[in-house]
Amino acid sequence: MISLLDFKRLDFCNINKAGIGMILASWRDIAKTIKTSDVVIEVLDIRDPISTRSKRVEEIANSLNKNLIILLNKADLVPYNIAEKWKEKFTLEGFDTIFYSVWRKKDRKHLLEMLDKYSKGNETFYSLIGYPKTGKSSIINSLKGKKSAPTSPLPGSAGYTKSFTIYKIKNGIYVLDSPGVMPIEGGFPESIIRGKAIDELNDPVRPAVALIEKILKYNPNAFLNSYKINERDPYKILEELAYKRMWIYKKTKEPNIDEAAKAIIRDYHKAKIEFFVYPEENIEMSQE
Repeated sequence: MISLLDFKRLDFCNINKAGIGMILASWRDIAKTIKTSDVVIEVLDIRDPISTRSKRVEEIANSLNKNLIILLNKADLVPYNIAEKWKEKFTLEGFDTIFYSVWRKKDRKHLLEMLDKYSKGNETFYSLIGYPKTGKSSIINSLKGKKSAPTSPLPGSAGYTKSFTIYKIKNGIYVLDSPGVMPIEGGFPESIIRGKAIDELNDPVRPAVALIEKILKYNPNAFLNSYKINERDPYKILEELAYKRMWIYKKTKEPNIDEAAKAIIRDYHKAKIEFFVYPEENIEMSQE
């Protein structure tokens, strides 16, 4: 167990700007955070846990003999049986696992009970680690019962966590919230849509097309339900959305699919598009 004074003395010297309003934490900083903490909480987006998982964080925690909790956040966005299956998958891997929704009081109660189990009445420090927009700051606010940590549904926008911050959850339990941008291992398009502010994307169409394809794979009616667009071709979906929103170039009268692409990425982060990955199929894919 470390002291609060030692925890506050953490010197994160390798934090660099990753874009407007965004911070990039080096693996050295992340390792230092994990080493100084008593327990690591890895926050995953339950809609697609594999793409938002960091095996390297888990390896660092294991090498430092740190307990690691898998927190499957945004559990209100998937059916209960899907949440249970994801929990079972990570539990079988040997992790203490909990699914969580900031909107459910019972989830808050269960998480606090888990933290108490590790603390055993001692002063304990938890590092909350995860990719951008997995909801780390919202978790802190729900645990504290008030808005203390800045939140934003979009990378790089107002409310985005810009520095390492310590929060007292209750007597003896402290959480370190890290900047969301750490090296992303989830592959394309997650590495793009979570790693940069949306308006900074040089080519938003390419990751949006990949995102649309992934969403359609698991929910063929997603864009019909969200936008009343009954198409399967990603480019046609972008064109129709541009026409619907009147994003049209004045000179050519062509649809501005860049704006449509940004809108779909934003709506994905805001959970306005119904989507989740099935555990069994994703497990098979991850083993290929």
